[in-house]
Amino acid sequence: MNTLEKQINGKTIRLVSADITERDVEAIVNAANSRLQHGGGVAGIIVRRGGQVIQEESNAIGHVPVGEAALTGAGKLKAKHVIHAVGPQMGEGDEDGKLKRAINSVLKLATEKGIKSISVPAISAGIFGFPKDRCAQILVSKTIAFLRDEADSSLELVEFCIFDKEAYRFFQFEVEKI
Repeated sequence: MNTLEKQINGKTIRLVSADITERDVEAIVNAANSRLQHGGGVAGIIVRRGGQVIQEESNAIGHVPVGEAALTGAGKLKAKHVIHAVGPQMGEGDEDGKLKRAINSVLKLATEKGIKSISVPAISAGIFGFPKDRCAQILVSKTIAFLRDEADSSLELVEFCIFDKEAYRFFQFEVEKI
């Protein structure tokens, strides 16, 4: 497994190529749709491996606007929580701004809940069609800015868990610049 780590204000940014459902962190991030219906892609795998309780808790939350995030339990997964981040679909307008808001929502929610470690996928870069290079640039740069600006954040580790080989190369380029 490829692993790359960098430090920001005593906190770790890590890049791995792995299965996000297997990560040993407090919370994994799910790239969700605004209805929190987790039928396909990584969201579907998270529910299949973690259990229907994740979908049931998501149903109780209901709708989450694009650019925001919500928290559920993680069922049978190693993680304790799933943070459902609703990123933009290409073609809906202001996609960069919405993705920036989505990663900020994830980092703020994790901090509010006192979470120390999270694993984040390439939000919106799958079936939502967001360009992988821009996704990597936005997620990494906004995470760096958050960790620099929010010195009192509970987060000690922000991990980018990128399974797609092409996306991994873009994330590697961004993390290596730190």
